Amino acid sequence: MSSQNKIAVITGGSRGIGKDIVLSLAKNGLDIVFTYHNQKESAEEVVKQIEATGQKGIALQLDISNSSLFDGFSKTLIAKLQSELNTDRFDFLINNAGFIHYAEFENLTEKQFTEMENVHLRGPLFLTQKLLSQINPFGGIVNVSSGLTRFSTPGFAAYAALKGAMETLTKYQAQELGKRNIRVNVIAPGAIETDIMGGAVRDNEEMNRQLASQTALGRVGLPGDIGGVVAFLCSDAARWITAQRIEISGGSNL
Repeated sequence: MSSQNKIAVITGGSRGIGKDIVLSLAKNGLDIVFTYHNQKESAEEVVKQIEATGQKGIALQLDISNSSLFDGFSKTLIAKLQSELNTDRFDFLINNAGFIHYAEFENLTEKQFTEMENVHLRGPLFLTQKLLSQINPFGGIVNVSSGLTRFSTPGFAAYAALKGAMETLTKYQAQELGKRNIRVNVIAPGAIETDIMGGAVRDNEEMNRQLASQTALGRVGLPGDIGGVVAFLCSDAARWITAQRIEISGGSNL
């Protein structure tokens, strides 16, 4: 196979942190395949922004919460890689897609827990397993956790517990996939101004001020604070980094 650009596959790339990861990777010279759930127009706009960097961009629809779709998604991904990028493999997988049900522990419902479990643990676990044979040696996986695994904020017990499971899974993946020279790391963003939870961190001034006051660098995070770290992890500069949790929170709750 002739030398070609590295390729990254990112779940949940049409907005927020995922979009910044997509564009940071594209600016680093990677071709991008990303998934979106239902925001097709936003996804098409992101493809245009990828192409503006000179890289190829492909958007594929996927509901990460439904693992019965992963077989079909894998086939679609291979077909797209072959038709548009002249390969059937890729180099980096970023498990980013997510959402949050805010619920204090005593009020958490099984339905809320299961919906988050499907997106934050079951989905990324089995999607990674399904796509593993397509990841090139010397590639990598980046999982996305949360600062909430290190410090406690009421209302996020289930979300944080599931992210904690992903952090443990990351170490096991790094150990088991190391023999294929696949590196696995996990990033843990702090509070970020996105539209997650209806844009609460971004739009609720009191919450924004309170979170900023608990942060060493004096503000809450922006989506643009995250993508560059993922781009670094998906580069040769990070070739000797695996099984690491990298918190990106500006020094939250130190």
